[in-house]
Formats: sequence, C-alpha cells, structure tokens
Amino acid sequence: MNLLWLQSAGCGGCTMSLLCAEDPNVFDLLTDAGIDLLWHPSISVETGAEVRRLLARIEAGEETLDVLCVEGSIVTGPKGTGRYHMLAGTGRPMLDWVRSLAPLARDVVAVGTCAAYGGVTSAGGNPAGAVGLAYDGKLKGGALPGDFRARSGRPVINVAGCPTHPDWVTETLLLLAEDRLAAEDLDPLGRPRFYADNLVHHACTKNEFYEYKASARELSEMGCMMEHLGCVGTQAHADCNIRPWNGSGSCTRGNYPCINCTAPEFEEPRHPFTETPTLAGIPIGLPSDMPKAWFMALASLSKAATPKRIDVNAHSDRLKIPPGAEKGGK
Repeated sequence: MNLLWLQSAGCGGCTMSLLCAEDPNVFDLLTDAGIDLLWHPSISVETGAEVRRLLARIEAGEETLDVLCVEGSIVTGPKGTGRYHMLAGTGRPMLDWVRSLAPLARDVVAVGTCAAYGGVTSAGGNPAGAVGLAYDGKLKGGALPGDFRARSGRPVINVAGCPTHPDWVTETLLLLAEDRLAAEDLDPLGRPRFYADNLVHHACTKNEFYEYKASARELSEMGCMMEHLGCVGTQAHADCNIRPWNGSGSCTRGNYPCINCTAPEFEEPRHPFTETPTLAGIPIGLPSDMPKAWFMALASLSKAATPKRIDVNAHSDRLKIPPGAEKGGK
C-alpha cells in the first residue's frame, strides 16, 4: 500500500505524536504491514525535484496512490485561491494539490482535527480561510465537497484529535491495508469508531471523584474537573483514558480538563477552556444523556454522602488520605 503524506497549515503536532508510537515504532509498523511511505515532508530524505517528479508521476497515473494522508487545515484564502499557502517549489497552492490528488487516492485520511474540521488554524476571524478536507467546522464541505468519495467509495476518514493519538493513525492505516474499514466503521463525523465510540470519561482516573461530585477548584487539585474547571470528558469521543498516551498519560491524568479536541469547533468553546459555564448553577456541559433535574438531585445526594477521604483528596495536589485510613489503617 503506497502512502503519501502532505503537511498543510498547522503545527506538525500530529507527526510529532505519530513518532511517539511504541511497540512497534511507526517505521517498523509500516514496514511490517507492507505500507510504502512514498513521501513525508518531515521524515523522508527526498526533497525538491525528487518530490516534484513523484507528484507528477502520481498525477499522470504512473504511480499508484493508495492512501493520501493530509495533516493540517487547508488554506483557501485569498478569495478561494489558496495562494496563502503554496506547496514550496511547485508554484501551486496546497489547495490545488489536495483537490488534484484526492480523487486519485484509494482512500483519503485527515490526520488531526485541523485536517478534519479546520481546527485551531481556523479559530478567530479565520482570515486565511482555513478549512478541513471535507468539513468546514461542523458543516459538510471543506476543501473537498461534502459528498466526496475516494476510489474505494469511502468518504474522507477523519482521525481527529489535537494532536491525534499515534495508535489512532496506525490502527486506521492497518485497517486500510487489510481493507477492513467499512463505511459503518465511521461515526457521523467520519471518525473511526474504534476510538470514537468511547468517551474520555471512560476509565478516567477521576471517576471516583466524579461519582461523589467531589470537585477540584484549581488545576493542581486531584478532584473532578467537570463542575468548575471546564472538563468535557463526559461528552468527548475518544479513548484517551482507555489507551493512555505513551502508555500512562492523558490530559485528565495530568490534572488538565478534557477540551474535546476530537470534535469540530472545539477550538472556540466561547468560554475559557478551564472554566465551566453554568446556568442557574448547573454546568452546561453535562453528559448528553443526563437530564439536568437528575444532575441536581444526584449531585446533592452525592455531595452529602462524600467520604472524608474523597473530599480531602479532591482538594489536594497529591494523595492525602489513602483508602482504608479512615478505619484506622495507616
């Protein structure tokens, strides 16, 4: 399976994340799976004329393109020309290259939320006109039409995340190499369901605090961050706490709230990331399947029943009272 990777408008963080893949590392994984990396601007040794010749062969149909991976948003400005972002040495905008190469690929993969939906590079006034491959925020239709289909018949596969987990990328590529990723394996936003059918809340190490609504008030504290610190892990589609980053980490495990970076328009929540907006004292960011009346009743009961150990630890930056200590244990 031939793979071409283009880096468009973004920070390159998804490539940095991909290089953290372990057991095996990304290079061994691609080799063992029979995936030939035709070119990656940050990894490959080919430059200049060599790359231009490769792109020309692909456009001419002389080189098979199985998977086109795009990292970073696609810049459409000024006035839809895309000339704010030229692919160096080619004299052509990245927008033009994407529109030319995508129909030639068996599959197209948007690596990261910028490539999927526009992401951070589309925030604010978005003077560059940054969009995703097949989405502009939550709206279908980005650099490519909303109904775009690759040669396989599949839509753009949105491996969203900011950055995306290395395993999400490698698992997607392995599934494509085996032709085992069907349309029903993607959620309504084009994300692979093997990670998007989970919530960041699942396996979160703060779930005991969540159950008792023992809430942290500052970022250094161990308690649940939903009530005061803006955590939306109960709504965010990802398995970050099921398959931790680098084997042990996640945002919430680092005492930072989940900001739902796998979702379109996460970059503009219309409030500070570390603050929870409320309405009549009720957090707006409740789990989507929890009625507000239930939350109020459950929160009151939970807070009243909170063990001292949990209450003390929730407002500490380290474990103060271990389990069993309240019964005389040491």
